[in-house]
Amino acid sequence: MYKCRLVYDEWKCIKEKNIIGINVNNAEYNGYLGLIRIGQVQEKQVWKYNGCEITVCDNGYKWLTIMPSNEFYCITVMMDKNYQICVCYIDIIDSQGVDIDGVPYYYDIYLDLIVFPDGKIVVDDMDELEEALEKSIISKIQYDKALSNAKRLQNELLADEDIFLEFIRKRLSEIKDIEINTKKK
Repeated sequence: MYKCRLVYDEWKCIKEKNIIGINVNNAEYNGYLGLIRIGQVQEKQVWKYNGCEITVCDNGYKWLTIMPSNEFYCITVMMDKNYQICVCYIDIIDSQGVDIDGVPYYYDIYLDLIVFPDGKIVVDDMDELEEALEKSIISKIQYDKALSNAKRLQNELLADEDIFLEFIRKRLSEIKDIEINTKKK
């Protein structure tokens, strides 16, 4: 497992970015929301899927981070400069917390779900999860927890594309409202 801080420094292609983030606790959502505005990249990042190329990181792109408290996933919604969703990348996580400098983090447990624009969900890095178990990097309990959380997401939040997209729209609206209110102060 490795620790991922929600500043996305592992994306070395990003030369300039602006990040806002806040913990939200309301009737609909409890957890961290972040918005990264990517100013400049060294080289745009393109993923190949189903015979198409999908740009996930480029100048002017935005990434919405959704990490609910007491859950075991973190969603990164990769959007173009017009807030059109390019892809949703969901890390299945073992645990989460906040560093001393206030930056939220999670421990990635290898397994990922990728939701493409056509609604198809791809389970990714299953081989890495299995290898981590074989090498005793993670326990059988952690392995089973990763699988059950991925399955639960597929059966609940991701089971209805319209409900999932509405969930994203609401979180994006919340973080944009916070951003506007912060700028007014």
